[in-house]
Amino acid sequence: MESKIEIVSTVTVDHSDDLYKIVDLLNRTLKRNDLMFGLALDQEDKSKAVFTIYRT
Repeated sequence: MESKIEIVSTVTVDHSDDLYKIVDLLNRTLKRNDLMFGLALDQEDKSKAVFTIYRT
């Protein structure tokens, strides 16, 4: 059985130490809706974070 992950949306925001809490909450709450959320530091500007929504 193959699992396909699709990027729904991506946005770059100012980095904050608490952003991971929002991503964790969204993942715990909405995984039953086949949604997954990711957060990564922007490779070019470490003061920014890239927030991504995936459909699983």
